Amino acid sequence: MTDNNSAMTFWDHLDVLRGSLLRMAVVTVACAVVAFAFKDAVFAAILAPKHDDFILYRLLAGVSGWLADGSPSSFHVELINTGLAEQFKIHVKTSLYVGLMAASPYCLYELFRFVSPGLYPKERRYGVRAVVSGYVMFLLGVALCYFLIFPLTFRFLGTYQVSPDVENLITLQSYMDTLLVMCFLLGILFELPIVCWVLGKLGILRRTFMRRYRKHAVVVILVVSAIITPTSDIFTLCIVALPICLLYEVSTFLVKD
Repeated sequence: MTDNNSAMTFWDHLDVLRGSLLRMAVVTVACAVVAFAFKDAVFAAILAPKHDDFILYRLLAGVSGWLADGSPSSFHVELINTGLAEQFKIHVKTSLYVGLMAASPYCLYELFRFVSPGLYPKERRYGVRAVVSGYVMFLLGVALCYFLIFPLTFRFLGTYQVSPDVENLITLQSYMDTLLVMCFLLGILFELPIVCWVLGKLGILRRTFMRRYRKHAVVVILVVSAIITPTSDIFTLCIVALPICLLYEVSTFLVKD
């Protein structure tokens, strides 16, 4: 901790934090305004998994056509709106989420710059590694959900019918909520190696403990994967559980014996 930082009072620290939070808010709102203005591009990306020409569906269609030597089946799911102001509210809320995601690197930088003066050099190096690695892993989890997990879930649930007499009309609110929750949860689950690494550095977690309770961890991973993916097929469940199990195995090498 520097002498200048030690001489600062509680109120001085509070002023610095307030300035950091204000700058973070300004950048986030600015990014949200840009996202709001580019509505067509933002929602074209968000609603892409509902179309049968999405990249994952085209890949699966190519594989199925190559294996079965036939034309792949297409699907069509309508999204509807049931509230007068619902679409506008979803537009504003989505713009805020996109703005927060776009501004998140700067927000992390501001928070770390506020905390780092109180850290020793070694702690600061570990902090940089944890923040950068955690951010990258979160993005990887979100990408996996957007390009793989959510499209499979949406196609299964959106086309599932108990009877041909019952037509599926999915609300836009339901679509957005499911996409947001699944992406957030996958992003959090991908923080597993970072959390294990930090706990290992603190001496709380050991490699022997993780290996001893590997079977218990697999059961927990399967339960969490089943909650994240509300589909009933084992294929989607395995797609979610497999990368998390791999992350658990990688985490065992990031902690000490």
